[in-house]
Amino acid sequence: MYVNLTLAMNNNRAKSNPWNKNKVSQKQRKNATNSTIRPTLNAAEEKFREAHTKLQNAVKKHIKDYESSSEEEDIDSTNLIEEILKQYTKTGGTNDEVSRTQTFIEESFLSGATTCLICISRVKRDDQIWSCLNCHGAFHLNCIQRWSKDTVTQLKQRIEEQTISNVNKLCWCCPKCRFEYAPDQTPIKYVCFCAKTENPAYQPFLVPHSCGEICKKDLVPYCGHKCLLLCHPGPCPPCPVTVTVACFCGKHQPVTKRCSFRGWSCGNRCGKELTCKKHTCSELCHDGDCQPCSKKSIQKCMCGSQQKLRDCSSPIWQCDKVCDKPLDCGKHKCKDVCHAGVCNTCLLALPRTCPCGKTNYQLPCTEDVPTCPDTCEKLLECGVHTCNYRCHKDKCGLCLEIVTKSCRCGQHTKEIQCCKQYLCESKCKRVKDCNKHPCNRKCCDGNCPPCEKPCGQTLQCGNHKCQSVCHRGPCFPCQQTNTVSCRCGGTKITVPCGKKHRVKPPKCSKLCLLPPECHHDAQEKHKCHFGECPPCRQVCNKSRTTCSHRCSAKCHSSVNVKIEAQKASMPWEQTSPQFEKRCLPCPDCKEPVLVTCLGEHETSAWPCFQATPSSCGRQCGRMLICTNHSCTLLCHTVDGANDKVSAGTNCEKCENPCSKPQPEGCTHSCPKQCHPGSCPPCKQMLRIKCHCGLTQPYVSCSDWLNVDKREELQSCGNQCPKNYPCGHRCKTNCHSGDCPNPELCKKKVKITCKCKRLKKEFQCETIRKGLAVVECDDVCKQKQEEERKKRDAEEAIKLKERQLKEQKELEEYEKKYGGKKRSKKRNVNEEVESQSSTGKYWIIIALFIGVTSLVIYQALN
Repeated sequence: MYVNLTLAMNNNRAKSNPWNKNKVSQKQRKNATNSTIRPTLNAAEEKFREAHTKLQNAVKKHIKDYESSSEEEDIDSTNLIEEILKQYTKTGGTNDEVSRTQTFIEESFLSGATTCLICISRVKRDDQIWSCLNCHGAFHLNCIQRWSKDTVTQLKQRIEEQTISNVNKLCWCCPKCRFEYAPDQTPIKYVCFCAKTENPAYQPFLVPHSCGEICKKDLVPYCGHKCLLLCHPGPCPPCPVTVTVACFCGKHQPVTKRCSFRGWSCGNRCGKELTCKKHTCSELCHDGDCQPCSKKSIQKCMCGSQQKLRDCSSPIWQCDKVCDKPLDCGKHKCKDVCHAGVCNTCLLALPRTCPCGKTNYQLPCTEDVPTCPDTCEKLLECGVHTCNYRCHKDKCGLCLEIVTKSCRCGQHTKEIQCCKQYLCESKCKRVKDCNKHPCNRKCCDGNCPPCEKPCGQTLQCGNHKCQSVCHRGPCFPCQQTNTVSCRCGGTKITVPCGKKHRVKPPKCSKLCLLPPECHHDAQEKHKCHFGECPPCRQVCNKSRTTCSHRCSAKCHSSVNVKIEAQKASMPWEQTSPQFEKRCLPCPDCKEPVLVTCLGEHETSAWPCFQATPSSCGRQCGRMLICTNHSCTLLCHTVDGANDKVSAGTNCEKCENPCSKPQPEGCTHSCPKQCHPGSCPPCKQMLRIKCHCGLTQPYVSCSDWLNVDKREELQSCGNQCPKNYPCGHRCKTNCHSGDCPNPELCKKKVKITCKCKRLKKEFQCETIRKGLAVVECDDVCKQKQEEERKKRDAEEAIKLKERQLKEQKELEEYEKKYGGKKRSKKRNVNEEVESQSSTGKYWIIIALFIGVTSLVIYQALN
């Protein structure tokens, strides 16, 4: 808009002053621009408001019947439920017995948990509802009123049209459990669950739709107690009161039971007398009346003329025979069927009255009763007046008395015959139950009949009108349906009326019949669809001019090509890119063609447009003259080769050292340059150790690798320095492994006794067998005794020395810490003791020297 205004102003300015002769001041130009733009802006704002209003109206039209699930928040019902069940649990009820009722209560607190099955919408906490007495399902009050009214009206129409004939009574059913209700049981008022409060207000601290008072309904089954819960949805829980009751048969002592489970069986035989008066009940203690006697017996009929086998439980039965016995009058016969006892007296012989009942007659049974001359005076059908005719046998006529009657509406009176009803011509001005139409009934008594006019309102579909009887609240959804089909019309689905444009067309499984847009005769088979067909995926198969192959790419005869718009100078001038169908040229031929590389290493399939010989990038690989290496140059043309394996004149020359593998164990390399054939034997000298490890001879590498000679080369020829297990030296020359034949050793070995005084030589073989044993003699034993005495003497000397040492240390301690004054007597005693101890030491030393010399002498002998 601003661009157009600016351009228009520029054009006007240019036309009025092309050479810019008459200059206008900047202030005048600004004022002129503002005065020009203001009315344009106001007009734009008005248009915007109009468009905004239309958009809002359209949005409201679409969301008119939408209900958000977030309008009501869930309530924390834990404390409320505990409060409702508190009185019941105090009385002794358990959670298991009240679980079903608790479920109904919890659902009433949840947002969106209850749905009206008639209008299929949520039941809000502040809606007026009605609950079924059987299934306790909740419905909107308006919905159930309309449901019951429509049901009864349709049933009446079908009876009048005689389409059904087996209807015993008019009734309507619960939409959920089909429980039947009479027409007069149609709910009129919104009451709480216990039906004590009308129009209960919603309070967040109470169960929705409840009054908050104690329920006090009669419990089912009826026991005389009342429900103790607060006003609640769902069924009342079982009676929690405890009572003392006897068993079914009454033989067992009464016990304490819950009132809801008061019936109990003691498990004993019933034993009650059956109806046949002959047998007793053999069943275990049970509830209710005993079963009929199952036994059979031959029983006579009441008149005694017939007998047959019958159940013992029904001893009295009648046959089909008419009595036909003469009565006591002798003129009539008994017409009763099979009876017991004497026939009844003839009824005509009893005293009879005239038709009006005022005169009695005793006549024979063959004569009729005459009429009396008195007035009839029987009460007529009006219930007020009596018959004025003489006694007569026929029915009394209508009451013809003239009385003053009020009309049905009570507004007028008139004198009229008593048998006639007086109705005035005044029309009722009350509104019927639909709250739309007036009653208009003549002389209405206030109970206006239900409105039976058709509703006629436009349904939500916007195409049809409501065919139901006039009602309150919203209409039922439209029952008509529309058909939505695919493009070809072969597949159809049925959708509710009014939703045709909001439902996606069905997926059709039939093939598309549209002609192809490319150069092919027929397009690929694909299913029916809306819009353009998918791009053709068939092979192009057009002939090429550059080669003999046909185009193998996907069809490109009709391809959507994006055409970019020209670059705009201003953002508002920019346009979106366009798409145009064009026939594109065939791409490069990619048919595989076999091409061999320059070095003839491989033949590969290359695309046709790249099929020219070239280097494959591998090494040449032709065998050089050394026959050990191959040419490492990249794939190239080979000249002067004898065959396809040998190297040519333009291949590289081998200058590598010999790299052939040496025999296993040889670590030396071949001294020659790379050569054909096998390498010469290795002449390198190795220094090895012999088996005994005393000599290190030199051998050639090739000889050392010969396993057969290795044992011989590793032996130095000297005597083995190892010893046999017996301790003697091996007699074999240098060898590997353990020394052979150790059992042949026959050298002599000296064996001593335990005290090692006696010695004796034995052969090594005798020692290995464990036969070489030297026992000690008497001299040995005497020597052992002397040694024991010597040890005892040494121990005594050591003990005495230790005592002297301790005595000396004690004296030094007393001398250091005991004081300077000492008695002379003590000094004299110390000198005497020191002299005596020195004499004792000399005696012990002399004794020790003597014993030692004796032992040495005996040992030498």
